[in-house]
Amino acid sequence: MVEKMDKIWMDGKLIPWGEANVHILTHTLHYGLGAFEGIRCYKTHDGKSAIFRLREHIDRLFDSAHIGDLQIPYSKKEIAEACKETLRANQLKEGYIRPLIFIGEGVMGVHPGKNPIRVAIITWPWGAYLGEEALEKGIRAKVSSYNRHHVNVMMTKAKISGNYVNSVLAKREVVRMGYDEAVMLDTEGYVSEASGENIFMVKNGVLKTTPLTSVLPGITRDCVITIAKTKRIPLVEERFTRDELYAAHEAFFTGTAAEVTPIREVDDRKIGEGKPGPVTREIQASYFDIVKGRNPDTREWLDYL
Repeated sequence: MVEKMDKIWMDGKLIPWGEANVHILTHTLHYGLGAFEGIRCYKTHDGKSAIFRLREHIDRLFDSAHIGDLQIPYSKKEIAEACKETLRANQLKEGYIRPLIFIGEGVMGVHPGKNPIRVAIITWPWGAYLGEEALEKGIRAKVSSYNRHHVNVMMTKAKISGNYVNSVLAKREVVRMGYDEAVMLDTEGYVSEASGENIFMVKNGVLKTTPLTSVLPGITRDCVITIAKTKRIPLVEERFTRDELYAAHEAFFTGTAAEVTPIREVDDRKIGEGKPGPVTREIQASYFDIVKGRNPDTREWLDYL
């Protein structure tokens, strides 16, 4: 359950958490056209607080809104500063940040007409998305019966709110069966991503991830690719099948919420030795060094409060 905070930024001002309400005829509530981001602020090794890759997240938020034909009534600089302002107002040294762009009330029907475009920014404490034990021991995943969106059905390069109905269905399906996360195939049957994460596998020392043809361009995904290049870990971006994933020596999910979460099992098949492998561990450790400010080479990725 989300821990209640003191303030939420809404349409240009901070208001009490309990007063951040919308009308039942809010257009996005009915039809799903909205855009959002997930951003993390970390308490760094020196006791300061820094938002990880804030600029890239704000850029992606505006790209998502543009793809969805939503005109954000604020500048990127204003939204970035509002993220910081909301963290400070809630006295959070670290936590999760959720900017949300949505269409307000007015006309109904699938065409929103001149309904206002509204903006909210919510912050709250959020630990490991799939649990601390998941980061340490890895998780059990299952291939969902729901395919990931085709690129010409939903806009797969955008974090559009309605896109995530697909994710909710897949996640609920596999959790009901006793698994932790869903692996989703694309409409051609290749491994795409998870319900809210990108996916990597390792075979014979080579790191492989799905290309950006039909998946969200994950910012954590990009970070992992940068880490791999720095450490000279061989990496390819190409499609792979579920049976290739079964035969992987290692696998892991990446995402702002999930961070770097190892996969120990897929469809009741043990991945490698059934525990996080050396490449996964190395990348995971490097990632946390970066977000905690321990790597001087990536300080530009940290936006200090």
